[in-house]
Amino acid sequence: MGYKKQAVGAGYGFRDWLAQRVTAVVMAVYTLILLVVFFSAGEFTYEAWAGVFAGQFMKVATLLALLSLFYHAWVGIRDLWMDYIKPNGLRLVLHVLTILYLIGCAAYAAQILWRV
Repeated sequence: MGYKKQAVGAGYGFRDWLAQRVTAVVMAVYTLILLVVFFSAGEFTYEAWAGVFAGQFMKVATLLALLSLFYHAWVGIRDLWMDYIKPNGLRLVLHVLTILYLIGCAAYAAQILWRV
């Protein structure tokens, strides 16, 4: 038998890589949907755009795209903090602040979407 190198580390590399790709695809598909809606719209008034986002499909699609964006951002920023911030205490504070900020953004986005 040959020597097998044992993998060490947190073990989340492939999962995060896949999450980045999946969330990017979700955001790309949403962008295409939004472009189709934009270029097929007859008028560019507030009322017309509010009408586009009043439908349940666009609300759910927008929320899914925003949640994908927030998770995509979390994975990227978390990796940035882990790679470049060496003091553990400071890194923990930055992780917590980032999580709180992204949760706040998600809650605010949901509130805006369901207000339309």
